[in-house]
Amino acid sequence: MSLAPGGPSRQGGGQVLARKVSTPLVEHRLDPAPGTVTDVFSAALPPVLRVDPGDSVTVRSLDASGHLERQRTPGERRPLMIDDRRGHCLAGPIEVRGARPGMALAVRLDALRPDAWGWTVAGGRDTPLNRRLGLVGDDVTWLLWELDADRLTGTDQFGHTVRLAPFLGVIGMPPPEPGEHSTVPPRVLGGGNIDCRELVAGATLFLPVTVDGAMLCVGDGHAAQGDGEVSGTAIECGMTTRLTIDLVPVPPLATAHALTPAGRVTFGFDPDLNEASAQALDAMVDWMALDLGLPRPAALALASATVHLRVTQVANRTWGVHALLPAEAITAGTVAGGTVAGGTVAGGTVAGA
Repeated sequence: MSLAPGGPSRQGGGQVLARKVSTPLVEHRLDPAPGTVTDVFSAALPPVLRVDPGDSVTVRSLDASGHLERQRTPGERRPLMIDDRRGHCLAGPIEVRGARPGMALAVRLDALRPDAWGWTVAGGRDTPLNRRLGLVGDDVTWLLWELDADRLTGTDQFGHTVRLAPFLGVIGMPPPEPGEHSTVPPRVLGGGNIDCRELVAGATLFLPVTVDGAMLCVGDGHAAQGDGEVSGTAIECGMTTRLTIDLVPVPPLATAHALTPAGRVTFGFDPDLNEASAQALDAMVDWMALDLGLPRPAALALASATVHLRVTQVANRTWGVHALLPAEAITAGTVAGGTVAGGTVAGGTVAGA
């Protein structure tokens, strides 16, 4: 797969990044092995790789379960990297030299290539949604997918074919509190199991740094997923991902946000859907007000005409909602201190960190 073009190089408010995240300084490679994976977030884990801001890393990650061999039949038990796994099988942690709380970590997704197979499972688990749908118990259904990374298609054992849009479900850092932390719930600070289908190749995710060195962990490859991840799984697969990592000393937002091919994205995470929605919208209104030089009420009014609120996932014990301002949704106006670059607001030229 071809690499995506470079991301933005300016912050909202006009401050320039320490460097553009377009030309990597050093190329690294990280492959799965017993000493390079984790199933928890913890600031105490030793780094498996150290990088400088501006470096790129090609990461080969296993699927969320850590399968070492492909399933031959749907749901077949196969050897795993981590027996008695507590969370996702993730690559890392990766230490980013110079990363400190108060900064944002910029993770640009240059390219993602799924493995040749994947799986999806539905039903069985005792979750509120499965109880509502009457699918708790032994009625578990598996789909086994053949994935074509060149044609970007996936076909299950029944012959259903879907388009692929690969991304990583988990990109995150440990919470600042000591100890080991689950990889399952996403977090407002540090990200994690965000499961946002907009984070495809060409996107840059900005995460508030939670601990010195960032200690970034990535994985949980998804070959395709709808908004919501409604069964609790996507097309789960191994993934080869090329990342470029940088730091933003003074980010425009204090929470996770992204520039994506679809537009700019802000996130909310909370057990309450209303609160998750409010978090995502609050951050988007702040971002629009900053870049357009508007008071917040005016930014909210403009958001009402342009911004989409989407349920990111219902699978992770914590609701995820993202606000999306589509690229070129607003084609006139001024940024505080100047005109909108290229005549657009939501594209990759103005909004950013």
